[in-house]
Amino acid sequence: MNLTIFDWAVVAVPLLLVAGIAVWTQQYARSVADLMSASRCAGRYLICNARGEAGYGAITAVAMFEMIFVAGFVMAWWQNLQAPVGLFIALSGYVIYRYRETRAMTLAQFFEIRYSRGFRIFAGLMAFVAGVVNYGIFPAVSSRFFVYFCGFPQTVSIGGVQVQTYVLLMALFLSMALALSLGGGQLTILVTDCVAGLVSGVFYLIVAFALLAIFKWNQIAEAMTQLPSGFSRMNPFDAASVRDFNVWYVLIGMVGAIYGCMSWQGGHAFNASAANPHEAKMGVILGHWRGFTLTVMITLLGVCAYTYMTHPDFAQGAGEVNALVAQIDNPQIQKQMKVPLALAHLLPVGIKGVLCAIMMFAMLAVDGSYLHSWGSIFIQDVVLPFRKKPFTPRQHLRLLRGAIVAVAIYGFMFSWLFKQTDYILMFFALTGAIFSGAGAAIVGGLYWKKGTTAAAWTALCLGSGTAVTGIVIRQFMPNFFINGQWFYLIAMVAAVVAYVTVSLFTCKEDFNMDRMLHRGAYAPASGDGSRLDPTQAAAHQRFSWGKLLGFDKEFTRGDKFISGGLFCWSMTWFLVFLIGTLWNLLRPWPTAWWASYWRIQGVLLPLCIGVLTTAWFTWGGLRDMGRMFRALKTVRRDDRDDGTVVAHHNLDETPPPKE
Repeated sequence: MNLTIFDWAVVAVPLLLVAGIAVWTQQYARSVADLMSASRCAGRYLICNARGEAGYGAITAVAMFEMIFVAGFVMAWWQNLQAPVGLFIALSGYVIYRYRETRAMTLAQFFEIRYSRGFRIFAGLMAFVAGVVNYGIFPAVSSRFFVYFCGFPQTVSIGGVQVQTYVLLMALFLSMALALSLGGGQLTILVTDCVAGLVSGVFYLIVAFALLAIFKWNQIAEAMTQLPSGFSRMNPFDAASVRDFNVWYVLIGMVGAIYGCMSWQGGHAFNASAANPHEAKMGVILGHWRGFTLTVMITLLGVCAYTYMTHPDFAQGAGEVNALVAQIDNPQIQKQMKVPLALAHLLPVGIKGVLCAIMMFAMLAVDGSYLHSWGSIFIQDVVLPFRKKPFTPRQHLRLLRGAIVAVAIYGFMFSWLFKQTDYILMFFALTGAIFSGAGAAIVGGLYWKKGTTAAAWTALCLGSGTAVTGIVIRQFMPNFFINGQWFYLIAMVAAVVAYVTVSLFTCKEDFNMDRMLHRGAYAPASGDGSRLDPTQAAAHQRFSWGKLLGFDKEFTRGDKFISGGLFCWSMTWFLVFLIGTLWNLLRPWPTAWWASYWRIQGVLLPLCIGVLTTAWFTWGGLRDMGRMFRALKTVRRDDRDDGTVVAHHNLDETPPPKE
């Protein structure tokens, strides 16, 4: 056992706090809208903290460790290319703002509003299939992390039968995730993930500072640079021989960020939970600020583990870790678990407990969110549209909870039986590509009045067909020359071309965008805070350079400061990237310069920002939770607000039936 009683206490105390909060929040879940979108009462900080925690599970950390072990700091340099794209998406409210204006609770519900009921069912089924296949490895990877990090035995004898420990942990962890998500659905998930995110924010800093105290920077720099030419983990211009995780991986991801914005439906309920479109937009912007502390901790964990395994100063400990890794039969699992095993050896008492708590919170957050996502999508978008007679609220809630349980059972069985043969991030790229055609249907549906139902069908089928072909090839030929990321690019291009071409040939009448977005003549004269009034709608239709930076009439002075600060920070480092790239092409930097650059830009500055943002987001998260619970006491609940669409608009937007 690698953890002491003190370490387990560090894990147990905040976990019990979150469990108590989960039980308390269930009293507020009284309707389908509560279970699906927290009745659209969440503020920006609540969404930002909860989405950030749910979006970075234990499996994501393991996937990042894999990448860092292969590429070191190099990927961080090329990821600067994404700065303009990230700014555009965040500051403009790209996709998320208009999606929230539709008031849809699921993406496929929006598809019925914009296209047709048949397309909703098909897209919902495709999203569900892609999601559950993607989620299938989550329980296994997360459980294996805890087995190897905590030092649990590989098998446990139960009634004379040897059972693998990670299988038992999967059952335990999935049961815990179900307990968090079943009672209050998205309402409970929002609050518990936010609280877990606030605690984790403090813990990120503790782990990062501990690692800097354990390792000298010159040790890290030496480990990252003492490699054959072309394989540097420090100098991005001496890493041409690094496969998979390179500049092309970043460029394809950049295209995917624009094309597939919000297409992945894991945690989809966060997109519908904001109190209004502006709060949804600000939640995305704030998410960029919150990410600094998490990123620097994950990076330090990866590079310090690499240093521990390769630097002569730690040869004895590395030998012990390698001996444990050699006992793992599956080569891909060996790669995944090398960093967790190294961390278990190098971290001191107390810090192991802190990291274990971080990973426990991350695992439960993403598991709860994904169970809710895929279960609710199946009921809302595959079952509900077939119903001629509406469900009663009680029937509807029972079905949603039953589907969540079914997804948990599936995840357990898939994780138990599936053999992993590729990097986790490559598996994500392939499974995500199953629903890759959705990007064209989303962007086209929200921004182009000439987009047609036929085009949406064609794009989704062609994109998904291309992706499935890639999955089959990679499963039977793991070393095929086209990896998962390249198949993703091919699927995206095919879907876009198909959507535009078919729309131009089949569009006979422009779609009424104002009605879908509740603008112009369709904007309510006085809203409940969740819809735009006519003056705000008109402001959003006029172009201005301020609007390009996100500064519209809804922005307060504080909002402008937050957004402007993000713009200045991101563009400053983008300019440094451009100058540094040109400089290195003409005259390469010496190794010492790269070591200093990563120490300042990759570690010290993000840590300084992290100290400030941790306090800032703690205050904001607690404030927003208080506001949401006050709103839930008075919010008007309409049983017709259950995801049903009639004649291209939500059922609860029609006049109530006469009694």
